[in-house]
Amino acid sequence: MAYIVAEPCIKCKYTDCVAVCPVDCFYEGENMLVISPDECIDCGACEPECPVNAIYEEDDLPEKWAEYVELNERLAAEWPNITEQRDPLPTADEFKDVEGKRDQLSESPGGK
Repeated sequence: MAYIVAEPCIKCKYTDCVAVCPVDCFYEGENMLVISPDECIDCGACEPECPVNAIYEEDDLPEKWAEYVELNERLAAEWPNITEQRDPLPTADEFKDVEGKRDQLSESPGGK
């Protein structure tokens, strides 16, 4: 069972989770991170590190974000791997408590 990055990450992209991941299973989009379910070892190290509570064990993912299971799998195969912590997006503070951001997800790859 993998961990899933859900909607709260959109337009925030804090990378505290990346810094603690022992297997480098995070992938970076323009305005969100995802976890590769094929690489995640279900250690749970990332979940408490997320300042916006965007990471859930798949069985605990709220139903309203069920589509993020497929999104994480698909986008992890398309986006570049991220292995180091970076600054959050400039919009992070503005969007960290905003709900209903799914339509603002960019499926473009991120990275520097």
